[in-house]
Amino acid sequence: MTSGEPSVLAVVVGSLVGLSLGVTGSGGSLIAIPLLVYALGMSVQEAVSLSLALVAAAACIGAIEAFQSGLVKVKAALLLSGTGMIGGWVGTAGHRLVREEVTLVLFGVLMIVAAGQMWWRTTLRDDPEERSICADLFPRTCWVKVSGIGLVVGLLTGFFGVGGGFVIVPALTLLLGFPMRVAVGTSLLIITLIALTGVAAYARLAPLDLRILSFLIAGAVIGMLAGRQVSRALSPKLLTRAFAVVAWAVAVILIGHNLWKINGGLS
Repeated sequence: MTSGEPSVLAVVVGSLVGLSLGVTGSGGSLIAIPLLVYALGMSVQEAVSLSLALVAAAACIGAIEAFQSGLVKVKAALLLSGTGMIGGWVGTAGHRLVREEVTLVLFGVLMIVAAGQMWWRTTLRDDPEERSICADLFPRTCWVKVSGIGLVVGLLTGFFGVGGGFVIVPALTLLLGFPMRVAVGTSLLIITLIALTGVAAYARLAPLDLRILSFLIAGAVIGMLAGRQVSRALSPKLLTRAFAVVAWAVAVILIGHNLWKINGGLS
């Protein structure tokens, strides 16, 4: 592979990740890791480290936009991120104990669950008037729920390098009564903070290749802009469901391929 090829591939991978984010608002990290491993030939640890950095950058942009629109509950985000950071360090430590093929099989299972959650979200309606005491006042009675959610999200982020939006959004809507748009906006700030913690945790395992990361981010920006144009022209529900089907297909291939390797391949 020539020196220019990884850069071109990184832009392509970043564009595909950004496209999925721009079209569906989530799911970028679900395709980032398989693409980084199989298209760029990275180890799982290198892919997770870069995926976390890419997720943090993309989520940060979205969080700023959401905050300006009044769609971020900062107190809930900070508390959830606090326990999420603890979970992130634990997840990172656990990642080191598992062989790559097993990690990718588990990641495939996670993809199936996440894609199912994305499909489920297309069946819901966002009621901007729907509120709960946690969404409005956020008393101490809500802290235990939020702390538990953060811990689970942090574990997933640290172990797999995913943003965790597919866990955060339904948890905020179903357990805390957040309106969908507020849940999505708040989740972006949470993802930014937890992903940055994950980047720091992985720094000793797989130092970031800043050159590749810059090409990934550049591609992601291009993809997000293109994705937003596509989402305006086509049905968001249709696009999200199409992405879910693709994610399911990739997950099945990922699980099958790595189970085959675990069982000895051709030997």
